[in-house]
Amino acid sequence: NERGCHIVDTTCPWVSKVWNTVEKHKKHDITSIIHGKVKHEETLATSSFAGTYLVVLDLAEAQLVCDYILASSGGASPSAEQRQAFMERFSNACSPGFDPDRDLARVGVANQTTMLKSETEEIGRLFERTMLKRFGPAELNDHFLAFNTICDATQERQDAMFALVDEPLDLMVVIGGYNSSNTTHLQEIAITRGIRSFHIDTPERIGPSNRIEHKPLGAELEVVEPFLPSGPLRVGITSGASTPDRVVEDVISRLMALADA
Repeated sequence: NERGCHIVDTTCPWVSKVWNTVEKHKKHDITSIIHGKVKHEETLATSSFAGTYLVVLDLAEAQLVCDYILASSGGASPSAEQRQAFMERFSNACSPGFDPDRDLARVGVANQTTMLKSETEEIGRLFERTMLKRFGPAELNDHFLAFNTICDATQERQDAMFALVDEPLDLMVVIGGYNSSNTTHLQEIAITRGIRSFHIDTPERIGPSNRIEHKPLGAELEVVEPFLPSGPLRVGITSGASTPDRVVEDVISRLMALADA
């Protein structure tokens, strides 16, 4: 600014909103419960803005945290074995010096902006119910704080995907980077509905001779040949938030070429 430079901040506004949220937590001595993937770049950045934090991957891990909180109710305290098991489970997912007996008394929920919206909301409700049971309605606002920080683009795609999987589909093609969290969650939605799903990052993964190279959820790349079954097909197509429209168009063209072959 002193040199007269024009500065353009291209940080995603939804990510900035999360950072502002955890900074509010820090200012009020509230532990940030971050719904995200521990090693994901965004979650690493978010935790750097937080004071005290704990990262939970999913609803199951959130339930473990809530069970520990409730073990402290009624004047009781978690056993040494419970504390040790808790710290071993979350040793790589918490702030330095994290003390669950001290730091889980006041919590706020934030999230990696590309996580599954429905799971983030359920985690928020779980912690709200837990703190309500632990401290009572009169003190709830002193012990629990939550904000919705799911990215609009992510939310729109997830909403559209839930509508799409209600259709009678033969298979689903999910287009986006293999390291893209929001794209992976789209694939998860298809799989939970029992729809045969193929995650590809570029149109070139679909080749001649009815061949596709794709990445199954949680596995390495594999080749399927033949890819499209014979006869009339209903194919669902979705893409991650940062996938260019041209890439989607090219995938559709390749699918049509296979269907016409």
